[in-house]
Amino acid sequence: MVPRGAGRARRKPFGNPTRGTTNPNRLRRVDRWLAGPEAWRLRRDSTAGARPLVVDLGYGSSPTTAVELHHRIRAACPDVRVTGIEIEPERVLTAKPLEHDGLEFRVGGFEIPVPGHATMVRAFNVLRQYEEADVRLIWGTVCSRLTPNGIFVDGTCDEIGRRSTWVALDASGPQTLTISMRFGAFGLPSDAAERLPKALIHHNVPGERVHDFLQALDRHWLAGAQLAPFGNRQRWLLMCQRMYDDGWPVTRDPSRWRLGELTVAWAAVDPG
Repeated sequence: MVPRGAGRARRKPFGNPTRGTTNPNRLRRVDRWLAGPEAWRLRRDSTAGARPLVVDLGYGSSPTTAVELHHRIRAACPDVRVTGIEIEPERVLTAKPLEHDGLEFRVGGFEIPVPGHATMVRAFNVLRQYEEADVRLIWGTVCSRLTPNGIFVDGTCDEIGRRSTWVALDASGPQTLTISMRFGAFGLPSDAAERLPKALIHHNVPGERVHDFLQALDRHWLAGAQLAPFGNRQRWLLMCQRMYDDGWPVTRDPSRWRLGELTVAWAAVDPG
C-alpha cells in the first residue's frame, strides 16, 4: 500500500505509523558509521556556513535513538543539530521534555518537515514495514530533502543491534550496501539476509545479485576456517580481503572491517 499522503498536496505527514519500541544502543553500528567515515559531510556543510542537520526518521515509541544519535554525532561535529521525526503526535509530545539546544522533535514523515535541508537522514526499521513497490517513491522523497553533501540511510537491524544492514543514498540514488555484524552473533555472514533492507530482502534467491554477494561472503568465510583459533575478527578480515581480491567492489578499509563491517557498491547487489 502506498503510504498515506503520497501523490497529492500533503497536509498530513507522508507515511504510516511505525510499530514497536527501540532498545537502547540498538543503532550503535550505523551511528558509528555516520560519525566515522561519513562525518566529512557534516564538516563540509558546517564549513559552508550552515549548522548541519541530522534527522532520526521514525524513531518509534521511545526517543532513545534520537538522543543517542545526538550524543554520538556531536563528537564528530559539535555544532550539529538533530531532529527526531515521528508521525504520531503523542510520541512527539512524550519526547518534547528531552529537547535542548541541538536536539528537537517534530511531527512528520518522509517529507522531512524541517527548515532547509538535512545533511543526514537515518531511517532504521522503518521502510521494512512498507511494500517494496513503495520504496523508490520514499527514497526519492527523502533524498529531495538532502543538502548537496547529504546522505539518506535506509537500514534494518535485529532487536539489540547485533546484525545490521543499510543502504546509503544521495541525491542521485542508492550508492552502497553495508553489512555490520557483531562477532559471535552469526554462524555465516549470510545470516545478515534476514535483516536486509526492504529493497533487497525479497531478492535473496538464486540468480539475484545480492544472493551471489552473500554466497561469496559465505565461501570466503568458510575457506578461512583455519583462522578460527585466532578469533572471528581475523577470519572476517581475511574474508573481506579475499572479496576485494576477487574483484567485488567493496570498500577497502581494514579499520572498518575490524569492526565486523563491510561496504559494497550498490551496483553489485542492485535488483534492477
